Amino acid sequence: MKKAADVAEEASKSRTFERVARAGYAVSGILHVLIGVIALQLAVGRGGEADVTGAISQMASQPAGPFLLWACFAACAALALWQLGNAILGYRRGVDNKVSTRLSAAGQAVVYAALAATLISFVVGKDKNSRESTTDVTASLMKVPFGTAILIAVGVGIMITGIVFGVRGFTRSFKKDLALSSKKEDRDFQLSVGVIGYVAKGIALLLVGLLVVIAAVTARPEQSTGLDGSLKALREQPYGPYLLGAVALGLIAYGLFLMVKAKTLRT
Repeated sequence: MKKAADVAEEASKSRTFERVARAGYAVSGILHVLIGVIALQLAVGRGGEADVTGAISQMASQPAGPFLLWACFAACAALALWQLGNAILGYRRGVDNKVSTRLSAAGQAVVYAALAATLISFVVGKDKNSRESTTDVTASLMKVPFGTAILIAVGVGIMITGIVFGVRGFTRSFKKDLALSSKKEDRDFQLSVGVIGYVAKGIALLLVGLLVVIAAVTARPEQSTGLDGSLKALREQPYGPYLLGAVALGLIAYGLFLMVKAKTLRT
């Protein structure tokens, strides 16, 4: 156990490892841009899967697809390990290492570990439609004791996370994570994609959480369809294509913000 802790500490001190890990934010940013583009296609009546698996499928279909997937997997796995180290050992420089900060790092470690797992599943050819996966998990949970209550709690948790994202966007609290540029034009770009991106991501998470709650309350697991199903449900509402288009542009903005974050993250 001590040896593992020593390895984690040494990795957390490595500048090279940190650079590879920060690339994981850029990978997530590219995937969000692709999701936003697919969502725009849905808004104008075209098909596609506006979620992580849909974005990764597009990446995998490129001539250098296998190489891209391996590179993205390595970056996301490194970021998951780096954030796990930050959660356990604390950040090294200039960051408040209070409990909430470490919990945030732990949450990011889980998110990027899941993303790395999704990427490697494409590499080994065992990818699965995320909409179907979400529905399957929902159906399985409904069959266990207190499963409905667990699903409602999960849905509410996702919705609360969406609200937190929206608040971070409106209050610009994400600024403390970045080394803002001294140039006004660059700084304005950093802030604008952050505000728009966080708000759009918050809306998307609210929709996903809402569908999970609806699926649990109505005992219809097919209603829990993940991000792709949430965006397609939004399209069916009054003025839906316009709303979906706005959210899609916001997701693209969030993707650009993550790319900015990869370069200017303050640690």
